[in-house]
Amino acid sequence: MEKSVKELLNKVYTVAEARALNPLTLAYIGDGVFSGFIRKYLVAQGIHNVNHLTKKSVDYVKADAQSEMIRLLADSLTEEEAAIVRRGRNTHSHAPKNARVIDYRLATGLEALVGFLSLTGQEERLEALIVSGICSLEAQKNA
Repeated sequence: MEKSVKELLNKVYTVAEARALNPLTLAYIGDGVFSGFIRKYLVAQGIHNVNHLTKKSVDYVKADAQSEMIRLLADSLTEEEAAIVRRGRNTHSHAPKNARVIDYRLATGLEALVGFLSLTGQEERLEALIVSGICSLEAQKNA
């Protein structure tokens, strides 16, 4: 039993298997993975107060920030990555009251891409996009 749990936790999907998943399933995985990156980034900056971490993380994980990130990354995406973003963006879902529909859909596209890259074991590419996205958001914020 323990071995099968470990195998499930470490399953790497083929591109075809990941493409076959519902885009909202990819976004579900991507949301957790993206949040994990942001949390590590903030803690590494020396922020250790949990209330400050929570407030600061919202600057990156809210729909408008994620939609801006995917806009900034759009030119650096491969055709396949752009297709995953479009699938996530075009999936019917209900935006929360505090987010514009277009921002929520683009954020879902970003999360679907993060989920896809994570599930297919493309960790280097995933990290490169996250780093580029954070740097672009920071540069825009400081401009």
